[in-house]
Amino acid sequence: MPGDMDRKKAYMEARDRYAALGVSTDEALERLRRASLSLHCWQGDDVGGFEPRELGLEGSGIQVTGRYPGKARTLAELRQDLQQAFALIPGSHRLNLHAMYGDFGGSAVDRDRIDPRHFQGWRDWAAQEGLKLDFNATCFAHPLAESGFTLSHRDPSIREFWIEHVKRCRAISEYLGEAQSSACVHNLWIPDGAKDITIDRLLHRRLLKESLDRIYAVEYPDTRMKDALESKLFGIGSESFVVGSHEFYMGYTLTSGKMLCLDTGHFHPTESVADKISALLVFSDELLLHVSRGIRWDSDHVVILNDEIRDLMTELVRADALDRVHIALDFFDAGMNRIGAWVIGARAVLKALLLALLEPTIRLRQHEEEGDFFQRLALLEDTRSLPSGAVWDYHCLTREVLPDQEWIAEVLRYERDVLSQR
Repeated sequence: MPGDMDRKKAYMEARDRYAALGVSTDEALERLRRASLSLHCWQGDDVGGFEPRELGLEGSGIQVTGRYPGKARTLAELRQDLQQAFALIPGSHRLNLHAMYGDFGGSAVDRDRIDPRHFQGWRDWAAQEGLKLDFNATCFAHPLAESGFTLSHRDPSIREFWIEHVKRCRAISEYLGEAQSSACVHNLWIPDGAKDITIDRLLHRRLLKESLDRIYAVEYPDTRMKDALESKLFGIGSESFVVGSHEFYMGYTLTSGKMLCLDTGHFHPTESVADKISALLVFSDELLLHVSRGIRWDSDHVVILNDEIRDLMTELVRADALDRVHIALDFFDAGMNRIGAWVIGARAVLKALLLALLEPTIRLRQHEEEGDFFQRLALLEDTRSLPSGAVWDYHCLTREVLPDQEWIAEVLRYERDVLSQR
């Protein structure tokens, strides 16, 4: 393995090559250091949460495949695993919580009764670790979600339960944001939809709008919390009809001043999520991204450095939107080491962002303005072979995080010493 001096030398050589194209690697690294990902807690325990089992909280839920040993069974174990993951991801990042991950102390607290005290432990732990928190309502894996409908259910009593739950989640988000001097982003995703042909789609969408209007009637300072709504193309059990479609939430967020959440696994495989960003930023101040990797269906595979992720991060940089788009991870794989999955995904997104920051955008724009499409395409192709890996290794070195390949051994050590004992 190359040593620190070798990495510094490789970086200096890479810096000169990028400088010849008008790109400052030092400036790119400074912008990368300011970027923050929101790491999702639910990868650590296969979207199980820590609600008391006597509540019988089963029903329409999230499908996670695999039975790899060592998953977190308690809040303490989950936090321990998160500490290990964050130690292998360069930069200062955030943690994304779901409402089912509260500290309920063994008490049977249903979701329409949760409140800030159940997340005091997370708030204290995050402050100790230097982390900011984001939050999500949990509108699945519950008997009142078993029908496939929650906020758009025909039964007013079921809608009332979920309205109260989301209201409380927004209050918890405000509570968390107040303590961290950074707005807590509260994201809402619901599983509402039907497996087969639905006749009265308009009814369910009107009911959803009415529920949302009641939920968002209470306003909080945007310095403490911000609202986002997440759409979906289809899911298991909602193959024919999804109430909260992309079009529905795009209309709702643009008319209500909320954020639209784009999950990269929630669209047709031939759709470009990257292309949606500039279209939406013309009309919306901010967006939320949930970065996942769908294969054939919304399977939430571990994110890798593929073309989709590169295009996504490149569009953020070209649109100068890093301060307007919140980036969160959203995948879960129980078929591999869970800490390793976190780190692979986070480092892939950060590498894609670095590649975007190293693009000679000024020169490419100049060629485009001049109508010189040959040089534009040729330069784009030639930049693919530039030594971005040396810049990434230097970034890890300066952030005191293990570089590529070396971090793998640390994950295996943690599995041997910690995970295998569970």
